[in-house]
This record gives sequence, C-alpha cells and structure tokens, in this order.
Amino acid sequence: MTLKTNIGNNSFDSCMMNASGVWCSTVDELEALIDSKAATFITKTATLSPREGNLLPRVHHFGSNSINSSGLPNEGIDYYLAALANFEATHPDRAFFLSVTELAEDQIDAIMQRVHQSDYQGLVELNLSCPNVIGKPQVGYDFEMTARILDRTFSYFDQPLGVKLPPYFDLSHFDQMAEILNRYPLTYVNSINSIGNGLVIEQDAVTIAPKQGYGGLGGAIIKQTALANVRAFYTRLKSDIAIIGTGGVTSGRDVFEHLLCGASMVQVGTALLQEGPAIFARLEEELKAIMEEYGYTSIDDFKGKLKDSI
Repeated sequence: MTLKTNIGNNSFDSCMMNASGVWCSTVDELEALIDSKAATFITKTATLSPREGNLLPRVHHFGSNSINSSGLPNEGIDYYLAALANFEATHPDRAFFLSVTELAEDQIDAIMQRVHQSDYQGLVELNLSCPNVIGKPQVGYDFEMTARILDRTFSYFDQPLGVKLPPYFDLSHFDQMAEILNRYPLTYVNSINSIGNGLVIEQDAVTIAPKQGYGGLGGAIIKQTALANVRAFYTRLKSDIAIIGTGGVTSGRDVFEHLLCGASMVQVGTALLQEGPAIFARLEEELKAIMEEYGYTSIDDFKGKLKDSI
C-alpha cells in the first residue's frame, strides 16, 4: 500500500502535510515537520519584510476548532529563502513549498520577482486569501485583480506555482474563478483558507483581540465547506492543475474524503496546532486502515471518484 502522490513534476511519499501558518514559522518548526511523517512542509506565508502581526490574544481554540486573526506574522522572505537553501542542500531528494504574499499588487510583483531571482528550486504558493490583515480585502474575492496579478506573474515566473484561495459559497464564483485559473500554467490550487470573519463568544465576550473579535475559522467546523470547494475546483479546472485540500482535517477519514473529492495532497492546520507533528503518523495509520477496508492500494484508486448519487 502506498500514499505516494504528485504535485506537478514533484513526487511525495505521502499525501499529507502542514497548512501554511501552522508549525512553520521558524527553522526549528520546519525541521520538526521534516522529522515527522509529513510528506513535506510549506513555510509560513512570507512578506517582503518581517511582520509582527496583530495584537494578542489572536488565536483561540474551541473544541477541535479555532478562530484566529494573526495578521501574517512572519520572519520575512529572506529568512525563508535562506532556510530553504539549507534544506534543499541537506535534503536534495525532497521538494518543499514556499508561501508568499503581499498587501498590494506592486508588492506582490516585488516578492514574486524576489523569489524568481533566488536560487530556490521548489514549489511556490501565492497566498491570495488571508482574511486577517486589518484594512485589506482578500485578493481572491477580486476576480479582476487576481487575473491582473497572474498575468503579470506568468510574464516572467517559470517555477512551479500554486495559489491559495479563500472559500467560495456561490456556484457562479466557482465558475468565474476556475475560468481565470484555467488561463495559466498553474501547478496547483490550494483550497481553502480559513472562513473569514467568524465570531466566537465565551463568557459573554469575544475570544480574540484584533478586529473586535472577528477572525478566520478553522478546524472541524469548516470541513464541509472545504470539501465543497475542493470538489468544485476539481471538476472545473484543467486536469494538469492539481488540487491541495485544506480544511477540517482531524482524522484519516477526513483525509480520505478530501482525496475522494479530488485532492492530490491534504494539508492539516488546526489539528496540527493542537496535536503537534506526531499527528501525521496517526492520520497515516487511520487512512491506511480505511484504504485496506475498501481494498485500495494507492490513492489513485479513489482520488476524485466521489459518487454523484447515493
């Protein structure tokens, strides 16, 4: 039995990894992921300069769920490029993911140029979907801006590139975004980021400080929305654009359902934050047990094969 998968021309021994923002801010955290059962890692979303993020407390857990308004705290692009250079030198047989974003179109171009001019050889994820930067809308909800950014980026960028999308809730929006994405040689689409601007109340008060308590929801509570987005894009995008499914994963069954909807890789966020990198060993064991029950020997046996009727 194998959990091997491919994203573009890169092969991975497993189909599970961290979601950007979780266990990936520092070199020590990235090393812990390398030493775990995770297929690989993706870095914290990097900006041109380091950012402290929003006021504390900015993350709150409730059951198997979370709300956060972190505000893109990170060490800056140069830190992550240097870290990745070391990881690529010490692990030449492994491919890694670098997540990047910025807060304005010209800044997005600047950070993509910075990556393009570096020696980094791995995959790049352009985050179009952070809901927690105060005063800044999510790029992924502005279809015209998304197209402009991708037009500009693909005029020079020739490395494997994916985009991280916000959740969509209207079928016409799936159609519109898929039409845009299909214009470009994207390697993958990552769906979804947290569901923006939720509100969690405990003891008659909000639970996080920034934005009057509004924040992105994660964890088990968002799984059904994540599955819907994965399936919607799997059935609309060109077959050479892989899907990374993110959202609501707490068990091997959740991983199985993401794959069934069409994901080639599944990312873990809130549950990883709660359980630590050891979660990947548990998820692998649970997923393999489900596959054995069905008689599957690889994820290709069932990936994307969700039944359309009961």
